[in-house]
Amino acid sequence: MRKKVDRRDVAAELWPGVSVALLQELHLITRDGDLNADARRKVKQIRHLLQLLRPSLDDVLERFPSPAIVDCGAGKSYLGFLLHATALAPAGRGTVYSIESRPELVADAEARAARLDASSGMRFVSGAITDAAVPERVHLVTALHACDTATDDALALAIRRNADHVAVVPCCQAEVARQLGERPPSDPASAALCEHPWHRRELGSHLTNVIRALALEANGYQVTVTELAGWEHSLKNELILGRRRQKFDRAAQARLDALLERFSVRPALIRALDATRPSG
Repeated sequence: MRKKVDRRDVAAELWPGVSVALLQELHLITRDGDLNADARRKVKQIRHLLQLLRPSLDDVLERFPSPAIVDCGAGKSYLGFLLHATALAPAGRGTVYSIESRPELVADAEARAARLDASSGMRFVSGAITDAAVPERVHLVTALHACDTATDDALALAIRRNADHVAVVPCCQAEVARQLGERPPSDPASAALCEHPWHRRELGSHLTNVIRALALEANGYQVTVTELAGWEHSLKNELILGRRRQKFDRAAQARLDALLERFSVRPALIRALDATRPSG
């Protein structure tokens, strides 16, 4: 006979202080209070991400009376709800803005926040990241598995809005691989790296994230790149963390420009930053 699971014990083990109702609403635990295989993978990723975000959350809560946290490509808003429940709700201040392009998911999240009495600290924004209605000044920008150029949109938003912290876990990225196929590098050694479609896809993915990290550094962020969770939980597990330290870094910009020139690519993040750079 299967041992009966105490829902409170499971909830406390996952996130102390987070309600059973929230975890069930997010389908991270079952009605019986247990974890299924899919939930275990999600829990491991989100829990590790929240641990890595804790210093950033503590910093913005210490320095700002009402920090604005923006979660881009929010999907079902797993991350947003848990950011609110574990950091902002206990502090009694701050707002999470969850941006999602699919209206039905936004409507579901709004209804869930109402049921959980979380509406005062959460806002759900329907539409594209590039023109989302969020405060002019934000303090932390996140994006967990925002597909392809949506991660670039999140980084551009963070840089434009002078976010103090940024954390992104990129998902699939195909744009740079396409550019490498259309305009191969001019020098033979670099061209050999992307001659075959498989290598081009893998190189494009790696190159995209290197460019993202350098773009953050060029715009004054101290950057850390690390693994979010083991490969058994997700093949897309690279985490890029940035903390704003200064306005810009000329040395990082020079390295970025050299990399873009060598591989003849211009990804979405670079184009977005070019569009907002003062002329002349």
